[in-house]
Amino acid sequence: MDRIAVVGDHDSIYGFAALGLDVFPCSSEDARELIVQLSSRDYGIIYITEKLAQEIPTVIGHYREQLKPAIILIPGASGNTGAGIMGVRRSVEQAVGSDILFSNN
Repeated sequence: MDRIAVVGDHDSIYGFAALGLDVFPCSSEDARELIVQLSSRDYGIIYITEKLAQEIPTVIGHYREQLKPAIILIPGASGNTGAGIMGVRRSVEQAVGSDILFSNN
């Protein structure tokens, strides 16, 4: 069974441990190597804070086209940058061929 990891600064991710997820507090210097290590183990989903993901775009981009692990951006304690929702929007658009989240309001 695949496991779930949460990567980011300590303040943003420590609460996920209470849900039974594996948390990995790290800095941007360690994030590249950590993501590669987690992807080679049995982690099917890796949640990463938006801020940290913005600091390692090539690593995130590498795994975007792969089935596993799914790397999902989440807001951190410092706030929401909107990168996570844009990633979901791109994925939905790619899957269905159009932007179903677009509204004419």
